[in-house]
Amino acid sequence: MAPRKEVFEGVEWRIRVAADGSSEALVPATGLARKAWLGIKGLILGFALKVRMFVKKAWDVGTNDPRKVIHCIKVGLALAIVSLFYFMRPLYDGVGGNAMWAVMTVVVVFEPTVGATLYKCFNRVLGTFLAGFLAVGVHWVASQSGERVEPFVVGASVFLLASAATFSRLIPSVKSRFDYGALIFILTFSFVAVSGYRVDKLFELTHHRISTIIIGSSLCILVIMLVYPIWSGQELHSLIVRNMDKLADSLDGCVTQYFNRSGGGTNSEEEATDNKLQGYKCVLSSKASEESMANFGRWEPSHGQFNFRHPWKQYLKIGASMRSCAYCIEALNSCIKSENQAAKLIKQHLGSGCLKVSSSSSNVIRELAETVKMMKKKSSTTDLLAEEMKSAVQELQNDLKTIPHLLNPSAIPGNKTLETACSEATTPTVTLMELVPVVTLASILIEISGRIEALVDAVEELAKLAEFGINDDKSKHSKMTDKTVSDAKHITQGICLY
Repeated sequence: MAPRKEVFEGVEWRIRVAADGSSEALVPATGLARKAWLGIKGLILGFALKVRMFVKKAWDVGTNDPRKVIHCIKVGLALAIVSLFYFMRPLYDGVGGNAMWAVMTVVVVFEPTVGATLYKCFNRVLGTFLAGFLAVGVHWVASQSGERVEPFVVGASVFLLASAATFSRLIPSVKSRFDYGALIFILTFSFVAVSGYRVDKLFELTHHRISTIIIGSSLCILVIMLVYPIWSGQELHSLIVRNMDKLADSLDGCVTQYFNRSGGGTNSEEEATDNKLQGYKCVLSSKASEESMANFGRWEPSHGQFNFRHPWKQYLKIGASMRSCAYCIEALNSCIKSENQAAKLIKQHLGSGCLKVSSSSSNVIRELAETVKMMKKKSSTTDLLAEEMKSAVQELQNDLKTIPHLLNPSAIPGNKTLETACSEATTPTVTLMELVPVVTLASILIEISGRIEALVDAVEELAKLAEFGINDDKSKHSKMTDKTVSDAKHITQGICLY
């Protein structure tokens, strides 16, 4: 049979049919040039797709946090201004042709926040000045020692001072404040001291280098403080407040999900609940950010409600207290995902107390977040909520003590309430594995309440050191009452689900 041809989009396909009815595989009859074109076309389309995805991601980054775009604009502005020292002949001659050091200074010291930029600028200027001063002194001593001894004097000074500066970077107190300055000291001293062996005008070289670095650092400080400044201290303050809210939402949502497993919620509601449960992870992972912000905040001048000597270290203590609570919430989350399910009788017995403790504890954390946010001293509302939390903890402890009598009502004859509860229980016996999860959860809640008291003390100490204003309790009284009623209804609805 003659071969049959079919044409599809410019590609010729041939089907060979044998006498026995079998056929061969489809093979396109394309040339080498067409194959090469298709390969190149595929590469171009793939590259264009990757570029499009990259642009989309970059656009999302800019829209989600416009401050990043503003930071890029400020860096470009600073570089454009400092470049005038290189382009304009009078300015270029004024710095001795070393204007490029000012450009390099802008590139390496400009940071997104004011505190970080001030930290780098101060350390760079201080390290350069000290290194230049010592390098000139070492050069003078070496030159007075003779040509044969001069290399040994310079080499020994580089070895000793570089080793000492490197060791200072390992000291925690020096590392937190002057680590970058020590690095610049090593670089500048080695450069000036070694180059001074071949350069005649060493003092002039040192003077121009220090001058250009001061010019670049001063320009960075002006731009970072005058054009949409971002303060490290304010960022730390906002981070602590956000973490408190996330901690309260995680605590409340975790216990509510454990005792209210009705399974009737929509997908959107379940997703929102899961997001709240994961909020404590932000608290656990924010230690490094808090430490860096507190370190940079000490370099910032007075701004807004924050003074120059604002107690930034106290924020670290608050963060540590919150992380201790977050570790307990992580343990609560493990109870939720545990394969060993608690007995319905025990959950019903402890459900009301656990929900009340979690609700009152989360209310205390939210009130503390509001106190820090408004920078007001601890109000009577906080004391009232703390007393409610202690009362709820005491009730939960009493419920835990009655569990043995609940499982063995014969041990307390005459107690008709417990006998009735046991008779109405669907499971007459409770195993140890069914008892451990809910008792563990209740014990963790009691532990969290104790750690929240430490958090209250840390916030109170911050208000004292920072001299927060006096809180107005009258404006909050009605809101607190509505909040208490809403929590009571929430707990009652949770109990009814059993």
